[in-house]
Amino acid sequence: MLQVKGVSFKGILKGISFDVRPGELVVITGPNGSGKSTLAKIIAGVEKSDAGEIIFKDEDIVKKDCTERARMGLAFSFQQPVRFKGLTVRDLLKIAASGSEAFLDNEMKEVDGYLKKVGLEPALYLDREVNASLSGGELKRIEIASVLARDAVLSIFDEPEAGIDIWSFDNLVKMFKDMRKKNPKRAIVIISHQERIMKIADRIILLENGEISAHGTPEQMMARIGGGLK
Repeated sequence: MLQVKGVSFKGILKGISFDVRPGELVVITGPNGSGKSTLAKIIAGVEKSDAGEIIFKDEDIVKKDCTERARMGLAFSFQQPVRFKGLTVRDLLKIAASGSEAFLDNEMKEVDGYLKKVGLEPALYLDREVNASLSGGELKRIEIASVLARDAVLSIFDEPEAGIDIWSFDNLVKMFKDMRKKNPKRAIVIISHQERIMKIADRIILLENGEISAHGTPEQMMARIGGGLK
């Protein structure tokens, strides 16, 4: 589904290569400053790599922008969510879900459902603007809801746990498990250093100093990583 081949970026990333297969949940972890978020942005098309290939659905997408990649079925959740003055939560979710089969089956029920999955009461949020009136944690959960609404072929989450202290980790982990159960052929990439998220991965990729230093199953990797990520 996704192949990253020799991707480099301004000395931050140095020849990164890995793949993600259909149905996989891959966690990319590593210390702060190791290039995790930069790598996620390059895959999503927010940043452009200096070298290398990114193959998605058997097509090199390096020259495609983030909108073109989104149309191909790639969804991305930022570490710091974007604010949209004048756009309501309802409108954001409708735009995100407009191409998904589940949404087309029953529009309003699905819009409500996306917010409920991230622990927000629809009646309190659907008609609010996606702006500064929302807290960072609320914005983070709404953005995650918009990625769920996309029902994308490949969903990338950059530190989804950031700013959601009110909404428990158990619910976040359950959400990822539900995503896999609902769409077993879809793939998920999560940038995270949280043990509870790493434990549900099929594979963990360890990024250090802009390079992949190790990869393997959670069982193989947790002993190596231990409590050393900061």
